Amino acid sequence: MRHPSRTRTRTRALLCGLLAAVLVALSPAAVSAEKKSFRIAWSIYAGWVPWHYIKESGLMKKWADKYGIEVEIVQINDYIESINQYTAGEFDGVTLTSMDALSIPAASGVDTTALLIGDYSNGNDGIVSKTATSIEQLKGTHIHMVELSVSHYLLARALDDAGLRERDVTIVNTSDADIVSAFQTRDVTTVVTWNPLLDEVASRPGSHRLVDSSSIPGHIKDLTVVNTDTLRDNPALGKALAGAWYEMMADLGADTETGIEMREFLGTVSGTDRAGYEAQLAGMHMFWKPTDALAFYTSEQAFGAMDSVRHFSFDHGLLGEGASDADFVGISFPDGKVLGDNGNIKLRFDTTYTQMAADGTL
Repeated sequence: MRHPSRTRTRTRALLCGLLAAVLVALSPAAVSAEKKSFRIAWSIYAGWVPWHYIKESGLMKKWADKYGIEVEIVQINDYIESINQYTAGEFDGVTLTSMDALSIPAASGVDTTALLIGDYSNGNDGIVSKTATSIEQLKGTHIHMVELSVSHYLLARALDDAGLRERDVTIVNTSDADIVSAFQTRDVTTVVTWNPLLDEVASRPGSHRLVDSSSIPGHIKDLTVVNTDTLRDNPALGKALAGAWYEMMADLGADTETGIEMREFLGTVSGTDRAGYEAQLAGMHMFWKPTDALAFYTSEQAFGAMDSVRHFSFDHGLLGEGASDADFVGISFPDGKVLGDNGNIKLRFDTTYTQMAADGTL
């Protein structure tokens, strides 16, 4: 089974995001208020598929009932579409990478809060070549990948570290659904992709894994975000989501019968098996405990990573035509630091509910 992609069909996404922002502004629902029913969208990736377990196990209902609300967990097979629907106000929250949180809803004017950081890629994204054994040897070659995605970001960072620029290579936009088959052809020599596709192409005889995301720890983060206004008016949503998430995480990473059964279940949902899912988890730095996430939220590592991501996003036109520089969208952090325009903060990293989970007060 092919995983629904983290593909960035960027022109379509940005246009949809701008249209979504207009629709939200014109909608009566644009003014948030206290409510009792919420919808959270997710798409299949190792860091987000646990929401399916939370739904099917009854954990979500347990925590939602505790706070007198209803939370519907909805799988969307198209990753970009899930973000567009969130941006349009059809969902109260969505799972996505930090780069996409900035470049789609936040850049479209939808004030968004990163409620949960589940993990960051720590080897699950990588560059594989049949002909090159170093990044320097990629100069003058064609590289196949999902353009303007986290793969593109990883490549840009790797080239920069090697003293090269993007103009030194030719990027060929390739759907993640086609990456493996393309790499099997003679003409395609180098690809950039994510797991499980990464391990599949890297296992081909003669292939060389040049660089992976462990070289940029903290840069490719997997988030669960919610609409800031909705969260402000409905703190019960934040409490229920954080409570369900960290109860699930306590078991998912444990070497217990429950943990093994969970990983078996999530492997099947992900189109693989327990061993396959555990291999994907091994390529991620998981924040198993709320205290682990808290330490990262306020770290210089997290701050520096988002600074790099926002500059990449601006340089590649992902912040929209109205962005005059990388400061266009403000990004706030729990310790009071702000990147970009303090008067236009649209992406917020908030530890309120993670702190409650750590304190045992949920």
